[in-house]
Amino acid sequence: MSIAVTADIDPSAVIGPGSLIWHLSQVREYARIGPGCVLGRGAYIGPGVILGKNCKVQNYALIYEPALLEDGVFVGPAAVFTNDLFPRAINIDGTRKTDDDWEMVGVTVRTGASIGARAVCIAPITIGRWAMVAAGAVVTRDVPDFGLVAGTPARRIGWVGRTGVALLETEPGRYVCPATGEQYSEREGILTLS
Repeated sequence: MSIAVTADIDPSAVIGPGSLIWHLSQVREYARIGPGCVLGRGAYIGPGVILGKNCKVQNYALIYEPALLEDGVFVGPAAVFTNDLFPRAINIDGTRKTDDDWEMVGVTVRTGASIGARAVCIAPITIGRWAMVAAGAVVTRDVPDFGLVAGTPARRIGWVGRTGVALLETEPGRYVCPATGEQYSEREGILTLS
């Protein structure tokens, strides 16, 4: 484990063995960082956020609680995971909102998925296994396993394999990964590895 002296790690946070935490990163109270993770410069991990093993959170990404990242998740530079459906600084009587004045909702990212640079994930949503969110996308609804989404709001524009490479359709409902040769089948908007 290697933690930069300028990183701000709460004493209650758990950092897994082999993890690397770079300059100016902040890991808040009760966050759990799995083994082999990398947090880039200025990354923010909110209270109670959970990262599985071998996740990579790039520079200045903001992961607000109660996010859950499973194993092998990639989060690109300056990506943001929100946690408030109705964001306001004050209540209607003008008093400042406190933690008791709103209900947190989270972003869940399943195994192997990738979130591109400056993407915004609007909670509550789930990004499926091995899915790919394009840089700059604004994700407002769930992304299926292996889904490739882009745009504002994000829409599925294709499928990717476990390597992240776009799949090629060989016949209706059948796809192949050009990098590995893995075969996939689509049925009713759900893609599965054959």
